[in-house]
Amino acid sequence: MKTTPAPPAAPPKPSWDPRQPEQAFPWIRSTIRIRLTLLYGGMFLIAGILLLSIIYLLAAQALRDGSAVPFQLVPESKVKLTDNSCTALNSGMSADEANAALQACIDKQRQHALNDLLNRSLLALVGLSVIAFAFGYAMAGRVLSPLGKITRTARRVAGTDLSRRIEMDGPDDELKELADTFDDMLDRLERAFTAQQRFVANASHELRTPLAINRTLLEVHLSDPGAPVELQQLGKTLLATNERSEQLVEGLLLLARSDNQIVERKPVDMAEVATRALDQARGEAQDKGVELRGEQKPAVVQGNGVLLERIALNLVQNAVRYNVAETGWVEVTTEVQHGQAVLVVSNTGPVVPAYEIDNLFEPFRRLRTERTGSDKGVGLGLSIARSVTRAHGGRIIAEPREGGGLVMRVTLPV
Repeated sequence: MKTTPAPPAAPPKPSWDPRQPEQAFPWIRSTIRIRLTLLYGGMFLIAGILLLSIIYLLAAQALRDGSAVPFQLVPESKVKLTDNSCTALNSGMSADEANAALQACIDKQRQHALNDLLNRSLLALVGLSVIAFAFGYAMAGRVLSPLGKITRTARRVAGTDLSRRIEMDGPDDELKELADTFDDMLDRLERAFTAQQRFVANASHELRTPLAINRTLLEVHLSDPGAPVELQQLGKTLLATNERSEQLVEGLLLLARSDNQIVERKPVDMAEVATRALDQARGEAQDKGVELRGEQKPAVVQGNGVLLERIALNLVQNAVRYNVAETGWVEVTTEVQHGQAVLVVSNTGPVVPAYEIDNLFEPFRRLRTERTGSDKGVGLGLSIARSVTRAHGGRIIAEPREGGGLVMRVTLPV
């Protein structure tokens, strides 16, 4: 099956990794603005506590120095109460008792004044801290607004094309220098991607044309009933070699094109994609005696239907080809999990060591020597599947299956 995928821009990182548990509190996010707010407010709070402590100690020292009664009653003095603020005094006390009661009242009043000062100061500090945190949050947002503009531009670049620029105005500070550097980087990236797309277009024409001509000439010669048997056998061999070269060229061109994000997206049901892939691989599976099974539940994603079908077809074909003859099976399921569309292709087959899993996704890298045979493809199937998955903002994971074979899991954002 030959397809012509759509080009364009760099893939974003997937938003969910199925191998990692979800966060308990996904709404809590430690942003730079929050950290700056905590820093500003925390510094004000520490400075306020230090200032309050100094004022309290100085006030306590001043009151302590002036806490002694500046007079004493002599024995002939009489005590006359004007109010009940000092409960320790009464009219029948002697001079010595009255002096002691006066000192106790002054000490009590001094402690009451210090406590009142501390309470009022703490209330004022709490109120000012709230204002400081709010002011710090507002100021942090104002200071970081250029970074927000840079981030929004970067997202638009990742989601559409490389022609957008930040073009930040304002003082020639560090943030403007960062924005200008980012714009320069986008200029270089745009030139590089344009050159790559031009090369892929030229290579597509230059490589396909001679191979198509060779195939036509070979088919014409093979259609001659008077051709010798040896010539017909040679023609069939050359035709098979030419067909393999065409598959290799198609795979390389598809791999180059699918390494970018998909710009034109349409709703695609992964269940329908998986069903089509199973239908195309059914004949090969029947020849090998491999059973195709599995339940395909609706899982609609936004993407390119041709490329998504290429993912499913490559995975199913690999599962059929590298399987156990006569008793093997391939299970294909689709469903929605955690807000992601999940395509799982499991199969029986030889035991795959876990340390060799990563090699399967490299171009022209196969697990063992039996994967190098020309009847099993050109070694680009999984590389193309991974590239197309990344272009759709998804993730593909391979895991060894207990008892032999693999479990291929593709997750795509819905």
